[in-house]
Amino acid sequence: MIPCLNEEETIALCVQKSYTFLQTNRITGEVLVSDNGSTDNSRELARRTGARVVETARKGYGSALLNGIAEARGVFIIMGDGDDSYDFLNLDAFLHSLRSGADLVVGNRFAGGIHAGAMPPLHRYIGNPLLSAIGRWFFGSQLRDFHCGLRGFRKQSISSLKLTQTGMEFASEMIVKATLVGMNIQEVPTVLHPDGRSRPSHLRTWSDGWRHLRFLLLYSPRWLFLYPGALFFLFGLLTVSILTFGNPGFGTLNLGVIHQIIGLAFAIVGYQSVWFAVLTKVFASRENLLPTDTRVQSLRRNFPLEKLLLVSMTLVILALTGLIAATSLNWGDSDSSSDKPLRYALPSIGVLILAFQTILSSLMLSIISMGSTCGDSDD
Repeated sequence: MIPCLNEEETIALCVQKSYTFLQTNRITGEVLVSDNGSTDNSRELARRTGARVVETARKGYGSALLNGIAEARGVFIIMGDGDDSYDFLNLDAFLHSLRSGADLVVGNRFAGGIHAGAMPPLHRYIGNPLLSAIGRWFFGSQLRDFHCGLRGFRKQSISSLKLTQTGMEFASEMIVKATLVGMNIQEVPTVLHPDGRSRPSHLRTWSDGWRHLRFLLLYSPRWLFLYPGALFFLFGLLTVSILTFGNPGFGTLNLGVIHQIIGLAFAIVGYQSVWFAVLTKVFASRENLLPTDTRVQSLRRNFPLEKLLLVSMTLVILALTGLIAATSLNWGDSDSSSDKPLRYALPSIGVLILAFQTILSSLMLSIISMGSTCGDSDD
């Protein structure tokens, strides 16, 4: 399967090489070209060379591939760009891995070799290695080349992932979702050649790089919300706790109420970020964007809405009691400039805010979960 957008200089050669591979290896198959609105002679050349051409109205690399996958008739699909940068004559490793049970086989250009001029230095030495490393770190993937466009997969397996991304980030989505559901993913070396086109590539370095990074972040609530939020919350909690009972100094730095307020702000933001991680996980599971997280399910069973509301209201009462006690410190105090009442009041203010955050977030969680399989159980 070849996604195509104005590839008249190379599309016929790619189709010819694909058919040569099929015939040489006595494989029954087709060459499918998913055209994404070409304004040149790409479609005609592909048909003339023997390819079956399907037209994809919605723009985008991912759109062309999604339509191509849906239209493909084979059990196995091997996809590759139509710019003649990948060698369609040497797909044996992909086919062998698929026949051995792999659900997804991804080419590794760094292991197979990148010819001079085939990949811009910024992509080769920074962009691709960095984004691939983030993908491995966030999702536990073992792949070294997240963005190789030469891949083989079982149509049924990839179709079950319900892929949705229409742009270049489709490449990351396929790997991330396949990894999260535990598919058999393998990587094989492949060679990258300079493409055969005289026009510039469709790839836009900064915008497409950002789309890949954005996708990786949005599909990992742990790294986007949970870990930063937990760090902020713990830092803020420690700062508020220490400064409630004094002004510790660190060399020439003297800490006071203003730093306690800053610590309180960190704690509030961090706590809400942790809640965002939970809400995102539940919503993504409901929409089949991410697999169900058993740890989130366990937390929800142990802390249903009613229990969270009860705990929150208890905290509200304690916070109000603390505020009353803190303001009473001024009664009879001749030094009206003392910051002691404020220092004692700030923790109570923080608890009050966190309690209401818990109430609102737990109500939102219940709304998101209405009618879903991950909602509260009455068992």
